[in-house]
Parts: sequence; structure tokens; C-alpha cells
Amino acid sequence: MNLPNIITIFRILLVPAMIYALLRQNYSWAVAIFLVASISDALDGYIARRFNLHTRLGAILDPLADKLLVAAVVILLTWLGWLPYWLTAAILLRDLVIVSGALAYHKLIGPVEVKPSYLSKFNTAAQFILIVLVLAEAARWLALGPVLTAGFVLVFASTVLSGLDYVWRWSRRAALYHKEGPQ
Repeated sequence: MNLPNIITIFRILLVPAMIYALLRQNYSWAVAIFLVASISDALDGYIARRFNLHTRLGAILDPLADKLLVAAVVILLTWLGWLPYWLTAAILLRDLVIVSGALAYHKLIGPVEVKPSYLSKFNTAAQFILIVLVLAEAARWLALGPVLTAGFVLVFASTVLSGLDYVWRWSRRAALYHKEGPQ
């Protein structure tokens, strides 16, 4: 257990607090909690890279923490009327495809080396920024109207493209494995 993993576990523990804040429709608290979670995501990654503290546990927990947080928030924001259903469906479907693909690859071929692409990192950042903006609008800190609509479209596009990118890259890797054996 190292510092980046402890920070990641802290981020996972923020998910119930985030759910509670959203269920109470306390959007100001939700913004604060989500910002702390976002900063902790950047911080644990920075510390792991800077001090070479990468672990297998961290490689599993970090994306899991992101997916738990985003899934909980987008489901509740959709239920509360702040996000469109089609966007939430795309976000959840992408994550389901990625996790299912990773599990299938692990079972059929071997260990999965989790390394997000730049497109995936952009998608995660875009999702986090959009969620902060939606929460800020819900808290009545900002009035963003058309900006949010553009954000919905941008996040939808990056979600679909990054999901397709994962499917393409891992399908090629699996096909190459079956053709040439382990690389």
C-alpha cells in the first residue's frame, strides 16, 4: 500500500458521500466533493509517475474509482433531470464494453495491461469537466444553457470514439495474439 493507492481508496470512499449529496439535491456539496475527487485523481497519478510508485493494485483501483464515481454521478444526475438519458447510456455502455472486454481478454488470452490512450484520457477529462459544469448549474452558481448542450455533444462524441478506440486496439491485439502467439 503506497500513497497513490491510499489517495485512490479515499476517492472511492467519496462515492457514497457524493451519492448522499445528490440524493439530498445539495449541489453545492456535490460540486465540492466532485472537485476533491477530481483533484485526488490527478494527484495520485502525478505521485505515482513522479516517484515511480506504480502498482498492480493501483492500475486496477484507479480506473475503478473513476468508473464508480462517474457512473454514480451520471446515473443520479440523469434521474434528477440534469443529464440527457442518451449521454448517460453512452457513458455507461462504453465502460461496460471496456470492462467486459478486459475480462474476456484476461480469461481467453492473459493479463490485461491497463494503459489508457490519449483519447481515453481526453474523454475522462471532458466527462469530469462536464459533470462539474452541470453540478455548478444545478447549484445555481452558473447559467450555462447552450454551453452544456455543446458539452453533452462533445462528451458523447469522445465517449463513443474512445470506446471504439479501445475495441479496435484490443481486438487487434487479440487477433495478433491468436495469429502469432504472445508478444
